[in-house]
Amino acid sequence: MFDNFNFDQATQKELSTFIEKEQAQAKLQASIQRFTDLCWDKCMSSKPSTTLSRAEESCLTNCVERFLDSSLHMVKELENKRAQLSS
Repeated sequence: MFDNFNFDQATQKELSTFIEKEQAQAKLQASIQRFTDLCWDKCMSSKPSTTLSRAEESCLTNCVERFLDSSLHMVKELENKRAQLSS
């Protein structure tokens, strides 16, 4: 990846690690944005205040958990399909 820049092996490894961490952080931020877009609009029906109602808190918790469950399920299904195609 960095061969054109004449970096030594240690620098290439360090840069690769840095880029992987940055990509993971970007994915996390994108997930948080998706949670916010989906769950906030769904669960926040009252006027903004300094605290969440119990119903809002419960709705947000359940919404994020379902989002994570469905995301993990889709990843597992894609991995299974890829494994089937590989064999």
